[in-house]
Amino acid sequence: MLTFDYIEDDASLAKLVEQYQSAKLLVLDTEFVRTRTYYARLGLIQVYDGQTLALIDPVAVTDLNDFWALLADKNRLTVLHSCSEDLEVIARYGQCQPAQLFDSQIAASLCGMGHGLGYAKLVEQCLQVTLDKGESRTDWIKRPLTQAQLNYAANDVYYLYNLLPQLQQKLAQMNRTEWLLEESERMTQGRLSLPDPESAYLKVKNAFQLSPRQLAYLKVLASWRLERALEKDLALGFVLKDHAMIGLAKKQPKQASDIYKMVELTEQEKRINAKAIIAVMAKADLDNPPKPIDVIALKPGYKSAFKALKNCLVALAEQHEVAIELLGSKRHIHEYLQWRWQGQVAQNMPLLLTGWRAAIVADALAGIEV
Repeated sequence: MLTFDYIEDDASLAKLVEQYQSAKLLVLDTEFVRTRTYYARLGLIQVYDGQTLALIDPVAVTDLNDFWALLADKNRLTVLHSCSEDLEVIARYGQCQPAQLFDSQIAASLCGMGHGLGYAKLVEQCLQVTLDKGESRTDWIKRPLTQAQLNYAANDVYYLYNLLPQLQQKLAQMNRTEWLLEESERMTQGRLSLPDPESAYLKVKNAFQLSPRQLAYLKVLASWRLERALEKDLALGFVLKDHAMIGLAKKQPKQASDIYKMVELTEQEKRINAKAIIAVMAKADLDNPPKPIDVIALKPGYKSAFKALKNCLVALAEQHEVAIELLGSKRHIHEYLQWRWQGQVAQNMPLLLTGWRAAIVADALAGIEV
């Protein structure tokens, strides 16, 4: 059984932070709950510097600012596994991002160990240790946490610290350390920006089906939904579901009684939001509607162009022993095609033509007619 410090008051945290000041790296994990909320609710922070393993209780500790500042120090490496959601939590609660980041899942992918490896699988592969994942669905907000839950949480940073040297060595041997740093820096970008209500409609599923007039209604609805979600800390779908907003944009009800006839909304959505929806839709700027949403997959020649690019990238991924999902995903190919078809503007350089990816794929892709 691992030994760890359980930090549940400000004085203990201050002592821990002082201890970690001299650490060159911190292995970190967060446990959180998100069911109905817009933001994840932070339940536990696990951290290990190779000497002191601590479990910090953010439900009990009142001021974590000095701890978050440790991560923002450019002289200290923060090590996480599959860190996207952790970065979201750090941005929300710490209003910062790690100044130096090492994501072990991306490192493993760059080392040719497999793409999207789970933590337990990576530990087994590197250390021949089988972890018990029985507490993975714990309610991390509920107190008290059991000893089994605490042990599970401690394992998440202890073994990551111990497998880190293997990943660092493999990256160095393959001359890919800079690749990882590049990916890590990119992952932290934009995390501190608040979501933009003006562009929220672009993220609504099937918005591309709508005409400019319909998009004008969707735009005000999506903006209202996002603002309501942030205000109430509710997941977007618990304010109003995507298909309900598409239905409203298409049918354009003029009064609450029209909404009550719609099958796209649940009875609860109608009861809670009908009047507000009518008021919001009345604000749609029909004189200056959004442009139709350009869907690249519907363009002539898309299928053949996508196939040619994908085949090229698959061959390059195999040649350079990089996971195709990391080198050139579907989203990356779409971004590249948009760039090629919209005039190859230098300021909008696609990811495939930047950094380590460009060194591998730029010349080959330039030779493909799309």
